[in-house]
Amino acid sequence: MPGTNLTREEAQQRAKLLTVDSYEIDLDLSGAQEGGTYRSVTTVRFDVAEDGAGSFIDLVAPSVHEITLNGDALDPAESFADSRIALPGLLKGRNVLRVSADCAYTNTGEGLHRFVDPVDDQAYLYTQFEVPDARRVFASFEQPDLKATFQFTVKAPEGWTVISNSPTPEPQDNVWVFAPTPRLSTYVTALIAGPYHSVHSVYEKDGRSVPLGIYCRPSLAEYLDADAIFEVTRQGFDWFQEKFDYAYPFEKYDQLFVPEFNAGAMENAGAVTIRDQYVFRSKVTDAAYEVRAATILHELAHMWFGDLVTMEWWNDLWLNESFATFAEAACQADAPGSKWPHSWTTFANQMKTWAYRQDQLPSTHPIMADIRDLDDVLVNFDGITYAKGASVLKQLVAYVGEDEFFRGVQAYFKRHAYGNTRLSDLLGALEETSGRDLKTWSKKWLETAGINVLRPEIETDDAGVITSFAVRQEAPALPAGAKGEPTLRPHRIAIGLYDLDEATGKLVRGDRVELDVDGELTAVPQLAGKPRPAVILLNDDDLSYAKVRLDEQSLAVVTGHLGDFESSLPRALCWASAWDMTRDAELPVRDYLSLVLSGVGKESDIGVVQSLHRQVKLALDLYADPAAREALLTRWTDATLAHLRSAEPGSDHQLAWARAFAATARTPEQLDLLEALLAGTQTVEGLAVDTELRWTFVQRLAAVGRFDEAEIAAEYERDRTAAGERHAATARAARPTEEAKAEAWASVVESDKLPNAVQEAVIAGFVQTDQRELLAPYTDKYFEALTDVWASRSHEMAQQIAVGLYPGIQVTGETLDRTDAWLASAEPNAALRRLVSESRAGVERALRAQAADAAATSA
Repeated sequence: MPGTNLTREEAQQRAKLLTVDSYEIDLDLSGAQEGGTYRSVTTVRFDVAEDGAGSFIDLVAPSVHEITLNGDALDPAESFADSRIALPGLLKGRNVLRVSADCAYTNTGEGLHRFVDPVDDQAYLYTQFEVPDARRVFASFEQPDLKATFQFTVKAPEGWTVISNSPTPEPQDNVWVFAPTPRLSTYVTALIAGPYHSVHSVYEKDGRSVPLGIYCRPSLAEYLDADAIFEVTRQGFDWFQEKFDYAYPFEKYDQLFVPEFNAGAMENAGAVTIRDQYVFRSKVTDAAYEVRAATILHELAHMWFGDLVTMEWWNDLWLNESFATFAEAACQADAPGSKWPHSWTTFANQMKTWAYRQDQLPSTHPIMADIRDLDDVLVNFDGITYAKGASVLKQLVAYVGEDEFFRGVQAYFKRHAYGNTRLSDLLGALEETSGRDLKTWSKKWLETAGINVLRPEIETDDAGVITSFAVRQEAPALPAGAKGEPTLRPHRIAIGLYDLDEATGKLVRGDRVELDVDGELTAVPQLAGKPRPAVILLNDDDLSYAKVRLDEQSLAVVTGHLGDFESSLPRALCWASAWDMTRDAELPVRDYLSLVLSGVGKESDIGVVQSLHRQVKLALDLYADPAAREALLTRWTDATLAHLRSAEPGSDHQLAWARAFAATARTPEQLDLLEALLAGTQTVEGLAVDTELRWTFVQRLAAVGRFDEAEIAAEYERDRTAAGERHAATARAARPTEEAKAEAWASVVESDKLPNAVQEAVIAGFVQTDQRELLAPYTDKYFEALTDVWASRSHEMAQQIAVGLYPGIQVTGETLDRTDAWLASAEPNAALRRLVSESRAGVERALRAQAADAAATSA
């Protein structure tokens, strides 16, 4: 029984047999305000290569009323089972299938999601189809290589707006008939409907006008900064069209900020859906605007790489996601007028840190992953697919040359427009334009797993002159359980030589060498004869993907002067190296904390500052010696308060430090301050305690037992919005009582009524790292419930529970043993096994780090 899965072999067989021409999809959403189900009628025209062959079409629906194949009725009771409609006796040549079904609105963020805004009590709908969820809305051949045109006809309630991939038509009697789309994959079709607020503009270039739209719920309209969003969008249009030498391939471009969205955004062709938390209700730091801009550019890049040209099967998912991730950062760095030209600093600080973490898990896999079925791809939207792949693309640009790289991309788009491709298609185009043989490069970088470590080997004479320099490359053993062998790879890197400028106190780069590194040891004769600088930084400019270590002398200088680098990128690389050493149990947590406290005050990049806040808290919560944890937390919290009080009034840094302080406030005096800031009886000059910051304070006060239901309910009365509902759910679940934990657990695990965003909020509140003892009984409860949860919930909802409620804060050998026992006895499928094994690896890593920190105490 296939259930809702689809194997690669089944998809390949279906693709050989079928060529899909068109879909006509008629949806009756007139009852959406009440919810329940809606009528979906699909007519699909497709050609068949073999007379009399059988196949199937995909559909997830409560009921099917009629199935007509080439004019003959099929019995739904016999033909529809297991998310498939069997199609026997197909005719060679053109076939026509009509399916009438009742499909269901969801509250899980999959298929056609329905949300009711508590502000206006109106329903808002949007689709989310990646990976296999178009079949929840209409009958479809649900695989990316069976492209077709799509024509939607939608009946909607009076006063609604309906948006899809094609330009929005004028409705007749509340019926919207959209023109057919170009050839698309099912997963990038879209439908968004409801009484949405909208702002419109136009992009004009070379005599062509592309209509632009931005949508959100009316309750968020006052916060919608449409001009700023349009500005980033236009920069992306200009830059991508120039670099890709291919005009934007669709008729219009709408961006729709939608509620309860599971991801950051989705690249539906011409109708991008984006999580509406990016409509900022309160003051945020510039880093939040940078992340939003990166998301906007990421989805816009997908219009070419993903929508215009689409991977044939999901093992080349990285082609879509890695390219869009690389392109977002490159555009921000290079586009004229960009507000974030330092985007490669953010990339090094966030994306690559994500990749390094993912690549050291037992689930590590090649960038070009082996995707056997839909279950595999559903858990493969990870740091390797996005961030490692983008890092490798960045290196590929350095390897073949930027101009040659983009000429290859231009040829690729022209050659494969509206079609499907494999990795070899892109590499072939790049080989043509660069003259480089990329087969060996591809095999080592894209078809192997794991991460390399680069270390400098330096010899100097008595006068401090370098007599020899080499780069040693290591290929550590892959994590236990991972498939593959360690691999030494070719790297294109830069080596930066930095000295302290006595006049300014800054670490300034005085020289730079760029070279190819390959094998175990690569000599760098260019550095022989040069005076030994204060700091030698491998992989300067972050050209390659590798863990980098500093030599002893450089590490000593960086420890005292990390905040003094003149440029933000080398600072970010050193911060990342220090964090990686902490995670690898090479740098004790107490030393990492000292390093951060010595340098963070000089760090100007707010994104780096906020990452350091998150990493320090994680290190103290999970990696610190438990016997020393409270003292270290006290030291950190005291520092956060000092920085909050000394930060420039009204600055991004002040807001970031306020949040960091609230995250670990612990003494009666500190908690009194949070209460006083909420009440307005105390103030910090320039700090606006607005809606979102208030909830940050309320949640901490609830977690330590200062606030209970009365205070939480009172705060919700101030903010009776969807966001307020989520924040209140987090606060309630965070309360340190057995009753609060039992209530939260029951709402998530024992009931399936919560919508996706509220379930996520409850889980976030439930898991509090300073409530380990209170939460200890839930380790057994987790493993007792997990199998049933996975079997009975949708993928998104089950994954939230499997990952979010894993007892990762119980850093003990008993947690490992309990996990191993469950893995052995439950025999989970590959997707669930992967998620649990990744969480287990986090506990194992934390135990090693705790041991290293404890050893530093006793040394």
